Amino acid sequence: MAQLKAGSRLKSTVCDTQVMVIATPQGDVALTCGGAPLVEVTAQAAKGEINPEFKDGTQIGKRYVNDDTKLELLCTKPGQGSLALGGVKLKLKEAKALPSSD
Repeated sequence: MAQLKAGSRLKSTVCDTQVMVIATPQGDVALTCGGAPLVEVTAQAAKGEINPEFKDGTQIGKRYVNDDTKLELLCTKPGQGSLALGGVKLKLKEAKALPSSD
């Protein structure tokens, strides 16, 4: 578990995924990709195996949020692993609908 701050850059230890923290809840969080913890982008880490339950992949330029949207990550490099918080997969943030221009 680690305490995150907005602007932090993290990478996966099991795939090529890299993210930037946009918003984060208070306190320590257990953030993973492919079932393994994310580390600082500058950290040296051995590559591990992706957990098959967390192999949905990430998409560059997409934002990922948890259910209460207190955590928001921006994918800066795509990979094969799925992002998760406390073992619960993050979901793609939906674009806000524009008002109709009748």
